[in-house]
Amino acid sequence: MSPIGIHRERSVTDGLLRVSDAAAVLLGFLAAAQYPRVNVNTQYWLAAAITIMVLFTIGEFTALYRNWRGVATYREIATAVLTLFYSFGILLAIGFLTRYTDNMSRVGLAIGLTTISTLFGVSRLSVRYLQRWYRSYGYGSHKFAIVGVNELAIRLARNLEDTPEYGLSLTGFFDDRPAMRTGPLPAGVGERLGKIQELVNLARRGEVDRIYITLPLRAEKRTRELLNQLADTTASVYIVPDFFVFELLHSRWTDINGLPVVSVFENPFYGVDGLLKRVVDMCLATAFLVIAALPMMVIAVLVKLTSPGPVLFRQLRYGLDGREIRVWKFRSMTVCEDEADVQQATANDARVTKLGRFLRRSSLDELPQLFNVLNGSMSLVGPRPHATAHNEQYRRLIPGYMLRHKVKPGITGLAQVLGWRGETDTLDKMVNRIQCDLQYIREWSLLMDFKIILKTAVVVISGKNAY
Repeated sequence: MSPIGIHRERSVTDGLLRVSDAAAVLLGFLAAAQYPRVNVNTQYWLAAAITIMVLFTIGEFTALYRNWRGVATYREIATAVLTLFYSFGILLAIGFLTRYTDNMSRVGLAIGLTTISTLFGVSRLSVRYLQRWYRSYGYGSHKFAIVGVNELAIRLARNLEDTPEYGLSLTGFFDDRPAMRTGPLPAGVGERLGKIQELVNLARRGEVDRIYITLPLRAEKRTRELLNQLADTTASVYIVPDFFVFELLHSRWTDINGLPVVSVFENPFYGVDGLLKRVVDMCLATAFLVIAALPMMVIAVLVKLTSPGPVLFRQLRYGLDGREIRVWKFRSMTVCEDEADVQQATANDARVTKLGRFLRRSSLDELPQLFNVLNGSMSLVGPRPHATAHNEQYRRLIPGYMLRHKVKPGITGLAQVLGWRGETDTLDKMVNRIQCDLQYIREWSLLMDFKIILKTAVVVISGKNAY
């Protein structure tokens, strides 16, 4: 039996972007050469050529030239820019070791990087615009059909309709089951045209270019029979597995020595996305610490003067992958509980000091967690870390509870800005919080992080559910 191979789809766009990126590097070096202190010679242009080669090499690791259809444009641009900075970082390190950078103009370097980064963004925006324009006139379009009338098929049809750059036009749905079993199709999604054999006949006549099979995984026998029939056609055939029947957590395809596998539970912050989130965390946490340095010193003095005990309270909590971390807070209670049984703070809790009540309501007690962000144990945005005792309690009561630990805990999170901040005195409240945490992991984007940070400011000002 021949080995199964997974091959990355390449297209004209792939080659076009490689050419445009090489041109962008050359134009960036040309722009930098306009600065008077840049020494332009043969070695200078040799460095440009080496930069292009390193860029293409690093691009293979960051998947820069993969198929970006259906992925947000900003993520493609961010990947391109980060790949560029990876490449320049490697080249600068080599230049430093070889002393080639001793006479390098810092201003010229900044001009070059800015120019190349801008051109990377412009080229990718232009390609996407051209794709949409090209497809809008019907050029390069293909007719496709869907086998199966079910939720997965409907979702697929809508997703393809929302991505016109694919250039696909729906012929219709085909299913052997009677309409009374499958139910009607929603208005505007397409029409049911007949049984599967009729689709096979269309494909044999060359009237359908692509066929998507959305039959359930348990229908393996039917799928094999259909594939045998479609092997007598020239249509491109795709199987769309109904993985969404499982509780997927940021799933992705990969392969193990040619054997395809798909993750069911996965951390979304791998590769470039993980680096991007970490860079944003570091930059924003540093900026927030600079702004909050003086208020934090004042708070520390007030905590020490108004009640006996330490200024900072460290509690053991679960971090990434369930590993234990120490989370820092300004002490707001007369006790420092970190035992097997930890009582949640409640409204009018007698353990909370007068100053602590203000700190908790304003969330100022959380400011020391910026140091947790800097040391890498936390993120600015993510599921709020719970006390270890609460984790052990709720993991037995809520299915999927521990999946929230597939990412780093955050100072704020989606649950907090959607109203599930504060005491969870009923199981339903905790269930709702966990659902928000898992939604964040499934749908994460950098834009979502920024929205949550902005909404957190509004929530903090309101002081709702803060005890």
